[in-house]
Amino acid sequence: MLSRRAILFSSAALWGCRSRKATPYLGYCFVADQESHSLAVADLSTFRTWHSIALPDAPTAVLAHPHHSKVFALAGATGTIFEIDVASLAISRHARAGTNAVSMQFDPDGNAIWVLYREPAALVEFPCDALRSRRQLALGMPPDGFNISPNRRAAIASNAGQSVLIASLDRTAVENTVRLAAAPSLVSFQQKGLQIIAASHSAQNLTIIEAVSGRVLVVLPVPIRPRHFCFSADEGQLFVTGQGRDAVVIVYPYTTEIGETILAGRSPAGMAVVNNILLVTNPETNTVTALDIDTRKLLAVIEVGQEPREILITPDNQYALVLDQKSGDLAVIRVAALTGRDWVRRYKSAPLFTVIPVGRKPVSAAVVRLA
Repeated sequence: MLSRRAILFSSAALWGCRSRKATPYLGYCFVADQESHSLAVADLSTFRTWHSIALPDAPTAVLAHPHHSKVFALAGATGTIFEIDVASLAISRHARAGTNAVSMQFDPDGNAIWVLYREPAALVEFPCDALRSRRQLALGMPPDGFNISPNRRAAIASNAGQSVLIASLDRTAVENTVRLAAAPSLVSFQQKGLQIIAASHSAQNLTIIEAVSGRVLVVLPVPIRPRHFCFSADEGQLFVTGQGRDAVVIVYPYTTEIGETILAGRSPAGMAVVNNILLVTNPETNTVTALDIDTRKLLAVIEVGQEPREILITPDNQYALVLDQKSGDLAVIRVAALTGRDWVRRYKSAPLFTVIPVGRKPVSAAVVRLA
């Protein structure tokens, strides 16, 4: 009796016989395995697990340095950043400035990492050259998420404070505290940093804020409880998923209005955009839904591992990498297989390229190109 994974591999092999041979990507995918307290390293040139890096704490996020062969893993509970040297595949340095870290993000130049802490409530800068905490932005309320704009501002959402804090990274100071009608659960800059969009899970709305003045421009009700954001390549469209409907809500940021709502499989969650295709994970059905952004039509449904949550795209736009949390896999989708095939157009289905085992609970990943 064939296993489900064997069927997936056989379908990938069959598809490979019918289509142009895929080009391997010369790089690694570092996957944060929360339950195993480790980083799995998948070799994307062979599509196999290459190495595992043990960490003292459970990683919750991982980022690849934009200019150097380094990877940074964040352990949320202890608030520790671990620097991984790609050449040696080992921990080279670590640092911390608090506990209960929410998330981390590079500054626009890639010279420093900013980490958002709940204890104490602060946004802390870690320069990459020294990896020691330098500047700290104290917050007057517990934070739940943040985003950094190209013009070096930070938008920080506080559910308990029912506010969005707008801060200058250069001055390390809060410029505006925007009190909202409902607690924000998600925040992101748009229009190259000119505006901020805050999502409220409880109130089912999106609030658009002018970044410089902190003025609320509009509050848009949505038919879902928003949990995930994803922008189109030109940032002209914002895609939103969340509980409430099996659909993606499309927002037009430049006109500050809701465009439409389109079906996107069962309980859509994480998203990614590649080659004008919107990929949406469906954890309840173990699938990924591919939609044409221009026509809004369904391109294909791809069966992956159990409970897919997040998607990232390789820098060459050739592969979509799906984190399957329950089965502990990295499902690899070849982007070229989603369009231009009679079989895909007819049956609205595309084969999975391959599956790479990466641990017990993959929660975040980053791709590093090898020189």
